[in-house]
Parts: sequence; C-alpha cells; structure tokens
Amino acid sequence: MKNEDRRQLSQQKLLQAAHELLLEKNVHAITMNDLIERSGLSKGAIFHYVRSRDEIFIWLLNERLESVDAEFEYEVEQQQEPNFYRPMDAIINRMMELTDPQEITNRVFLYLLGKEDDPLIRRALQDFQRQSINYAKRWIMRGQEQGVIPAAIDAGFVAEYFTLIHFGLRVSHSFADTPNDSQLHMQKLREHMIRSLLGTSSEPL
Repeated sequence: MKNEDRRQLSQQKLLQAAHELLLEKNVHAITMNDLIERSGLSKGAIFHYVRSRDEIFIWLLNERLESVDAEFEYEVEQQQEPNFYRPMDAIINRMMELTDPQEITNRVFLYLLGKEDDPLIRRALQDFQRQSINYAKRWIMRGQEQGVIPAAIDAGFVAEYFTLIHFGLRVSHSFADTPNDSQLHMQKLREHMIRSLLGTSSEPL
C-alpha cells in the first residue's frame, strides 16, 4: 500500500473512531487511548500522522465542511437545467442541523473555541473560517455563472456574512432552551438568505 493510501486509511479509521466515541462521551472525556483502542491502529501509527486528539477533532470539522460541499456539487450535477433552490437548500438544510446542540461537530467546535489560546487550535480555527468563506464564495459564484444568482451580488461579502451566521448558530444554539423558537428563527433565516442571494432584499448587499 502506498504511503498516501495508508495515510488516508488511517485518517478514516480515526475519524470513524472519533464519530463513534462522540456519540458515547463528552468531548473532554475522550482520550488518545480511547481513539487508539476504537480505531484499531497502533500508537506508533497514530502519532505518525497526528500529535494530539485535538488534531483529529479538527479533521472532523473539515470533514463536515467537505461533506456540505460534496452535497452541493451533487445537487448541481443532478440538475437538468440551472436551478437555484435545490443546491442552496442542500446547504441551508445542513445549516439548520446546527440548531441541534448535540450534533457532533457543534460540540467539537465549541470545545475547540475554548482552547483558542493554543496556537495550533487558533490556526486551525482560522483556517476553518477561511475555508468556510472560500466554499461559500465558490457556491455563490457557481450560481452566478449559471445565471440563477444575480451577477451584482458581492460573492465575497455575502460569503463572509453567511459564515458569520454559520459560526453564530453553532454557538447560540448550544445553550438554547426553546427548540421550537429556534426552528422558527431558522425558517426566517432561510428566507432571508434566499432573498439576499436573489437580490430581493436590501440586506446584506
């Protein structure tokens, strides 16, 4: 097996182990020994690719972002003709999942925010923010290329705006005690995002 293939396989095993453990335990309670035992990898193999469990948690955040992008691309490819709603609903529906405080990546995100004094974590969160903005900008520009989002929309600005909403949802819904109200707010937010992208709202354009 090539080194790159071995690395990807090990990473997938660690991600799967982290997913399973996060369904069973608090983020703080998961140890490297837990990850070693659950993944079936040796300690030497794991530390060849990562220095700490926090790096694995960072992988989880990036994996979630990549899965949203993959779903967006799938919806675009399935279209017979350019359409605004199916690809954007794929993204917005994923954002709505952030109303669940027990969603795995929400818990990981909040855990990592609490460790932002660690230079490694701080850089990782900065990279995650930049990547989130880059993905959002590319989705908007893809819609503009297909003629379903007006060319006048400032893709970079709106991408930063939506990323700010994305991050805010992760934090605010972690302590929300009114899930019904949260769902209502999310529906209003969805409508606002659509109006913004179609250029039918004066905010935030």
